[in-house]
Amino acid sequence: MSVRQHVRVGGRVQGVFYRDTCRRLAEERGVAGWVRNLHDGDVEAVFEGTPDDVDHMVRWAAEGPPSARVSRCTTTPEQPEGLTDFRVLPDAGPEPD
Repeated sequence: MSVRQHVRVGGRVQGVFYRDTCRRLAEERGVAGWVRNLHDGDVEAVFEGTPDDVDHMVRWAAEGPPSARVSRCTTTPEQPEGLTDFRVLPDAGPEPD
């Protein structure tokens, strides 16, 4: 059984190897999805996999790597899409007005 969580974290989360660490940990746990920087300084990620592995990644996201300072972490459950790998996506551009 697969589950999916959409995560958004804020604080000091860019420029601290957040995305690369997230990718490495997701691959180690067999979690699929993606992570990217947002224009406002937040980081956004999607995790798909077993409930235990996705829960582990969500808990990690709320902490981040050692040099990060996560001040908030929001999660939204979504329907799994059947993703099969984990990728670092290009940074998201500014949202349209």
